[in-house]
Amino acid sequence: MAGNSGTHGAVPLGRPSLGAEELAALEEVFRSGWVAGAGPACRAFEEEFAQACGVGHAVAVANCTAALHLALLARGVGPGDEVIVADYTFPATGHSVLYTGATPVFADVRADLGTVDPASVAALVGPRTVGIIAVDAAGMPADYAELTAIADRHGLFLVEDAACAAGSTYQGRPAGSLAPVAAFSFHGRKGITCGEGGAVVTDDAVLAAKVRKLASFGLESAWSRAASTELPIPVFDEAGYNYKLSDLAAAVMRVQLRRLPELVGRRRAAADRYAELLAGAEGLTLPAEPADRTTSWQSYLLTLAPEVDRGRTAALLREQEIGCNFGTYASHVQPVYGDTRECPVSADLFRRQLAIPMHSELTDSEVERVAIAVRKAVENSS
Repeated sequence: MAGNSGTHGAVPLGRPSLGAEELAALEEVFRSGWVAGAGPACRAFEEEFAQACGVGHAVAVANCTAALHLALLARGVGPGDEVIVADYTFPATGHSVLYTGATPVFADVRADLGTVDPASVAALVGPRTVGIIAVDAAGMPADYAELTAIADRHGLFLVEDAACAAGSTYQGRPAGSLAPVAAFSFHGRKGITCGEGGAVVTDDAVLAAKVRKLASFGLESAWSRAASTELPIPVFDEAGYNYKLSDLAAAVMRVQLRRLPELVGRRRAAADRYAELLAGAEGLTLPAEPADRTTSWQSYLLTLAPEVDRGRTAALLREQEIGCNFGTYASHVQPVYGDTRECPVSADLFRRQLAIPMHSELTDSEVERVAIAVRKAVENSS
């Protein structure tokens, strides 16, 4: 963990781990003169990130929502199509389907992990279904063996929404390699971050080339064209997007990626200590981690008993300057989707889960302070 000395100030829900190495990387990009997107720092990061994910290709983009949108466009998703989406997730996952003109169909999740329930997915496959988006909930990989079998049986594509999962594994394989295409987030609350950013990763060279073109207005990147000794005049043959990641952000990500094992290790140490300190506590269930997978611990989600008032629990924690929040969203209840389908497990988790501080800068004393406060707050909220 980050150390043994804490302060008596606020303990935030999340905090990025950024310092001198990242500043030095930014200075190097300043000196290079290329600070725009899809330049040399981006290409270097893409190569390194693809290797870390165990795949052949990575395309760095502005955020994970862009990554999901591009992954779907590269699969040809459009109006009239349906994509089955894990329900318990930030709505960006469902939004990415809406952006293509297709319809998200939300599948319920496992009560123990919050990841999509393969049985729910199988029951939703219909004549308009073209694909599945699984979500690595709070960094926990979904059941990809079962999901792959469903996708193969019905001729569907499978996308891994690995927004929170850098550093996670499933059956010994790293997140990003668990489906034919995956999307990552480098938002400030993720395990590795440049503030905002994302990536599409895949072993499919044709899909990667399509994503790369769509992410840059439908053109080959300016950096690639700059290497020409002639004067290439680009031609727009399709409408792409300005989804590029800046080289400034990519430089930070190269450092963060090198630090990934250290940063995930710190989070794991904090999670292990929470498990010790909160073991046997009345009124709450601790997050599970099955033997066949590891989580990046992007978040630490407690499931409160039905009789515990989550709002009061949160208020008591915040009075002590301890950050907390609900877990994530039951997407099917959000008005934007107009969905009348029932996902009872996801809806129940949406009502009862509580995120407590989890980041790689947590100190031992902060973890102990949070655990003591959680026990008391839950006891006083029943």
